[in-house]
Formats: sequence, C-alpha cells, structure tokens
Amino acid sequence: MDFLRLLCAAVLLVLGLLLGGQKAVNAGSDGGSGSCRFPAIYNFGDSNSDTGAISAAISEVPPPNGETFFGKPSGRLSDGRLIIDFIAEKMQIPYLSPYLDSLGTNFRHGVNFATSGSSIRPGGYSPFHLGIQISQFIRFKSRSIALYKQLQSTRRLPRPEDFPKALYTFDIGQNDLAYGIQHGTIEEVRTSIPAILSQLSQAISQLYKEGARFFWVHNTGPQGCLPYSVIYDKSKPGNLDKSGCVKPLNAVAQEFNRQLKNSIMRLRSQLPLAAFTYVDVYSAKYTLISDAKKQGFVDPFDFCCGSYYGFHIDCGRKAVVNGTVYGNPCSSPTTHISWDGIHYSQAANALIASRILNGSLSDPQFQSRTLVTVPRIHEHVRGL
Repeated sequence: MDFLRLLCAAVLLVLGLLLGGQKAVNAGSDGGSGSCRFPAIYNFGDSNSDTGAISAAISEVPPPNGETFFGKPSGRLSDGRLIIDFIAEKMQIPYLSPYLDSLGTNFRHGVNFATSGSSIRPGGYSPFHLGIQISQFIRFKSRSIALYKQLQSTRRLPRPEDFPKALYTFDIGQNDLAYGIQHGTIEEVRTSIPAILSQLSQAISQLYKEGARFFWVHNTGPQGCLPYSVIYDKSKPGNLDKSGCVKPLNAVAQEFNRQLKNSIMRLRSQLPLAAFTYVDVYSAKYTLISDAKKQGFVDPFDFCCGSYYGFHIDCGRKAVVNGTVYGNPCSSPTTHISWDGIHYSQAANALIASRILNGSLSDPQFQSRTLVTVPRIHEHVRGL
C-alpha cells in the first residue's frame, strides 16, 4: 500500500471514531477525485529534516551542501533533498519553509520547526529542543489565525480550518542518544529513555489539545552505522556486527525504538480522536547500508564531504595539515550513502523515502484499499 493510501486509511480510522463506527463514504460514491490530500505538514525534528532553520538562526550551511539538487546551499545538511522533502513531493505540496527563516517563506502548506542538533529533552547540542519547537508552533498557529482573520485572506499563511486537517510529522530523538553517549555511558542513556519519551508524549499531547489529529512518527536510525560512529568505535574488540556497524550503539537505538513504539500505542488509547502512524526508519536505513553494494553504492562507511580521518573537518571546510588537504568533497555524491559521515546523501534519502512511503515499514499496516477525499472527511474534525 502506498503512502497516500496509508494516510487515507488513518483518516478513515479517525472518522470512524468521530462518527461512532458509522461507515465512511469513499470518494467514488460522491464524485470525489479519488485522491487523498492533506493541506499541510507541520514537521518537528533535527538535522535529518531541517530545511534551513540552523542556517537562519545560527550559521549558514556552506557549499557543497545542496549541490546535487538545488545547485547551491539550501539549509540542508546533505547534497540534496531530505526524507521530509520526498514526503512533501508525494503529498504534492511545496517544500517546507523553516519557521526560523524570515526571508522568502511561504507557510500556506505547512511549517518546518526542525532545527539541526535538536533533541527531545533540553540541554543537548541545540537550544531548539522539542519543547521550544512546540511552543513555536502554538504561537505560529495563534498569530497566523489572527492575521488571517484580520487580512481576510493571504496566500502565505495557512487557512485556520487546515490545522486539524494537517499531517504532523516527527523525526527526532537521535541527538538525545548521541549527546548522552558522548557525555555519559550507554547504560545511563538506556536508563534515560523513558524520561525522553515521556517528554515526546507530552509534546504530542500538547499538539492534540491544539487540534492536531494526524501524526506520522519516525523512529531513530541505526546510529552505529554512521561512518562517524564506526571510525571512533571500530577499534574496540567485538564491537562491529556483520554489516560493519557498532553493535552497542545500535542496541541502544533499537531499545529506544521499542519503547517509542510502546509509547505510541499508549497515546492511541489516551488520545482516541488521533491517528498515529509509527514508521520504522531504522529498518529502511539498516537494510540500505547492509545492501549498499547491491544497490550500486560504494562502501557505506565511506562518506563524501568533510573528514574524520586524523583531523575533524566539517563538510564545506578545508584544512591543510603537513601538506595534506582535508575536506575536499568527492566527485560522485550519488554513489555514497553517507554525505558527511553523519547525514545521508540525497541518493540514500530517496531510497529510504521510497521504502517508508509505500507503507511496508509502518504500524499499523492498513489493508483497506478504500480512498476518501480529505475535505469530506475533515468536515467532521472542524472545531476540534
């Protein structure tokens, strides 16, 4: 089942609850278009889905970032598009403008609150933790509704009735684990997972109170498969698995994901008018890395931009040490899974997105092939 059918099934689930179990009417019976469209995406996350916030708020993401697709830096820590960009394409809406960018933004079809370095809990790499992102959304919603009513209509602001119809996406948690491991032990990080996920649940509950009803939640990826992790951990005896990834780091990520899935199950019962889709991004990324050469990629632990070998040089920077130039980008980003040792290339993001957008790695995996028109369904969620 593809992405739109999966989301339409989620809408049907919510509609069934709202109508007390009455049968939903499909698009074909009322002359609808037979397609399911959400009017907007509101995204929360870190660098995996940041489309320009860190550039606007702190420091411009330099070239060669963005070179493959945009032809220039686009605020994304990749050579091109991110998974959130492919989701937007699938929903046939423009790429999301970052909330923190004041220039050239268009929020009619959603907002991106994701900021590189962000974590769920405060105190990590970035001040823009999830609590701040939720506060930004609440203010954005309040101000945009007020301005929309004042101006009667504007092409750059969302329509007030679109907020409960929108899709709310999450891709966050990786930095909670990474920061904890960097400043403590793996066991301490494992112990902290319930507290981290409690704050995620609180954030989702806040959005629910604001009228959000459709949630798309990514689990965290295999941190032990990032070239950065492998470079610094591979020397430890028995640390690598059969794919060459760092086993202890992946074990923590898997435990985080197990508890995240349980948290989503609890939220389904606590927030009965919401529809949750849990997306197993971990499996999509790990499978791609395991099958890298079969998919036409070079060694998955080779990266294209920057350096961690002997000297740490961020992508877009260069340094000459003892006559050796560090930081020159590779000539073929499309053959690399990793762009800069931490973030994925556009080629990798495209394949990962194709796997998660077909619904095969989502929970629940809906079997219904019924399509509904979202405007009709959303008549029942107005005012929530």
